Amino acid sequence: MKPILLQGHERSITQIKYNREGDLLFTVAKDPVRAGVRAGVPPRASSFWDTKHVLTGSADNSCRLWDCETGKQLALLKTNSAVRTCGFDFGGNIIMFSTDKQMGYQCFVSFFDLRDPSQIDNNEPYMKIPCNDSKITSAVWGPLGECIIAGHESGELNQYSAKSGDVLVNVKEHSRQINDIQLSRDMTMFVTASKDNTAKLFDSTTLEHQKTFRTERPVNSAALSPNYDHVVLGGGQEAMDVTTTSTRIGKFEARFFHLAFEEEFGRVKGHFGPINSVAFHPDGKSYSSGGEDGYVRIHYFDPQYFEFEFEA
Repeated sequence: MKPILLQGHERSITQIKYNREGDLLFTVAKDPVRAGVRAGVPPRASSFWDTKHVLTGSADNSCRLWDCETGKQLALLKTNSAVRTCGFDFGGNIIMFSTDKQMGYQCFVSFFDLRDPSQIDNNEPYMKIPCNDSKITSAVWGPLGECIIAGHESGELNQYSAKSGDVLVNVKEHSRQINDIQLSRDMTMFVTASKDNTAKLFDSTTLEHQKTFRTERPVNSAALSPNYDHVVLGGGQEAMDVTTTSTRIGKFEARFFHLAFEEEFGRVKGHFGPINSVAFHPDGKSYSSGGEDGYVRIHYFDPQYFEFEFEA
C-alpha cells in the first residue's frame, strides 16, 4: 500500500478534510500563508457539501469565508481570541465557530446566518453561547443542523441547541481533552479522539456511549469508514517530546480497529511525527493522514483490505 505523499506545507498539518464527493482534499497547517492564515497559528477548516465555499478558523483571532474556486476571501469575522472549531450546518446557510478561553476572554460558540448580510457586516451573530467551565476543543454539527456536538478540554461532551443555545445533553466519558470529533456518513454516530489514549463511539442523538478503542498514546484524530465497520486512529506522543524519541518508540502509525469488536487489526507506518488528522475518502477505498512532519499521505487500500474478514 504505497502512499501518495503531498508536501504543500512547510509546517505541521493541523487538519485534513475531504469534500462530499471526494474529488478535493482540504489541508490546513501552521504555515506562513495558507488560506490566508498567518504563521504559527493552528487553523481549522470546513467545506459545505456543494464545495462552493470554505470556512477557516485560526489563532490569528479570525474566522474567514472563502470562495473555493477562486480562493477569494468573501467574509472576515474578527474575534477576541483564537478560533478553535468551525463548520457549516447541513443546509450550508448557517455557520458556527468556537473561540478559545484566553487573554481574559471566555470561550464562546457563535452562530451566523449567511442569508443575513448585516450579521456578517456588523460582526453580530444571531446567537452566542458562553462556555464558562471548560473550553471547546472540537465541535461538529449534529444531524439535520438542529444542534452542535462539542468536545471540551475537560473530556466532557455537550449537545447545544442551534435554536436556543441550551445544553440538551451532557456526558463525560473521557478523562482528558477531546481532540477530534468526526461523524459517520449517515450522521447517526460519531467518533471522538482524546488525550486519554482512547477513541470512543457515540450515538449522535442521545450521546450514548457505544464503543471504546484503547491505545497507549494520546489519540489526536479518529475517522469512521463509510463502507465497513472500521475506524482509523491517528496520534502519538505530545509534539514537544517528539525530538527526544525515535519513530519506533513514538508510535506514529495509523491504527485500524473493528467498530463492533473494538479490536485492532492493522497498522500503517510512515509519518515521522504524531498524526494530527485522519480522514476516510467518501468512497471508503482510501484514507489520508496529516502529520506533525508536514506531510499528507494518501493511502489507497490493497485488494486484501476489501477481502479481509474479521474473526471474532
